Order: sequence, then structure tokens, then C-alpha cells
Amino acid sequence: MTVIDFTAFIGRLATASGETILPFFRTSLGIDNKGAHDFDPVTEADRAAEAVMRRMIQASFPQHGIVGEEFGNEREDAEYVWVLDPIDGTKSFISGFPTWGTLIALMHKKMPVFGMMHQPYIGERFSGDSGSAHYSGSAGERRLAVRRCASLKDATLLTTSPLLMNEADRAAFGRVVETVRLTRYGGDCYSYCMLAGGHLDLVIETELKPYDIAALIPIVTGAGGVVTTWEGKPAQDGGRIVAAGDPRIHEAALKLLNG
Repeated sequence: MTVIDFTAFIGRLATASGETILPFFRTSLGIDNKGAHDFDPVTEADRAAEAVMRRMIQASFPQHGIVGEEFGNEREDAEYVWVLDPIDGTKSFISGFPTWGTLIALMHKKMPVFGMMHQPYIGERFSGDSGSAHYSGSAGERRLAVRRCASLKDATLLTTSPLLMNEADRAAFGRVVETVRLTRYGGDCYSYCMLAGGHLDLVIETELKPYDIAALIPIVTGAGGVVTTWEGKPAQDGGRIVAAGDPRIHEAALKLLNG
């Protein structure tokens, strides 16, 4: 089967997860902390949405693997594996901000071949297959394309929060902050989608899990961008991540981060 065969199904996954999540948004829902030391919230909405998507995948593609944030891994060595983050940006979600999204990735032989970020409250979808990337929402439908930026001094940089970084990584990140034109915080998955749409130039993160990044790689690369680890390696396993719209500032950022 090809990626094209899965596109409609991924759309149904997004619709079902959104219908499950929205009744919980901006309500007095219960919040659990799954972090041992730091606050790492999870809600009933997270669990319900992942459960819905898992049931749909298991019913339609029982031979496929599933990697999910809330319910762990099944058949993760299968040829096709779905990587699910029902609410990327749970801290924004519980704070009432709409800068969160459902991440759905399809891996083929451990490589991300299709990704979608769905924001049901705003009604936006960003998708990509590494060859192209697309937006669908209230503004209609369009192809996504990164913008060119030759120098870090002209770049806009996003990270969710430098407080999520360890001391050494935060110092390295600070070297990039001192060089770029503008730094903004927050965004989670939306930062990568805005990069793919040509609205910013650079995203730098640390401590990401596979389900935080796998769906976003085909969107960014499909729009013409670059996503790697800080070491310049493939990013689908997570860790310290750099995404850039222009390979020139990607290279420059890596030099500063590893300097």
C-alpha cells in the first residue's frame, strides 16, 4: 500500500480524535501529573482521544504497530507503525489556549512517511508526506512552503520554553538567541507548522519523544525545510531537535549549539 491509500483514513482519525477532545476543552476537567519530578499533565481528553484512534487503527490495520504517548507501544517493529500524540501541548490545553494539536504520524520501515497536525478548535489541519505539505482550514486550502532566510540575524526563533532544557543545553540555546532577530516562546507543535507555512525560520527544542516530532517531520520537509537532531542526525526518535526553513540557518544554528 502507498501513502495515498492511507490519506483518507488519517483524515478520519483526525476527525474522530477532534470530536473526542473538544467537549473537554475549556472545561473544568481533571488533570493528573505523570511526571516524577516536573509537572507533566495528562487529562481524560488525552486518554480518550488516543483510545479512539487506537481502536480505529486496530480495526482497519490489525497488522500495524502503534506508538502512543498515553498507552505505550504495540508491535513497534512492524513494517507500518502509527505514532500518536493525542494532545501535543497539554499545558496550553489545560490553560485554555488553542496552541495545541493532535499529532498523527505513519512510519514505514521506521521512517516517517506521512504526518498530520490537527487543531479541531480552530479547525486547521497541516499535513505532509516529505514531498509536499498542505494546509486546510478557515482560510481554505493551500500548499505550504517555508521562507528563505540567509542569516541568523534575520531569523525568527521559536521554542516551547527554555525552562524545559537542562543547564548546558539552555546555555547553547542562549548563543542562538543572542544572534537571531526575534525569539518567541510557546507553540509546541504549532511552531513547526508555522515554520512550514513560512511565518518563522527556526525551531529549537530538547527532550522530545518520538510522538512529539514524528508527525511534524514530513510537514516541515514537505514544505522544503530541514529537521535534524542537534548532531545533524535523523530526528524521528526525538531528543534535541532543530527545524529550519532554510538550510543555511540550520547549519549556522548547529554550529552555535555545538560550539
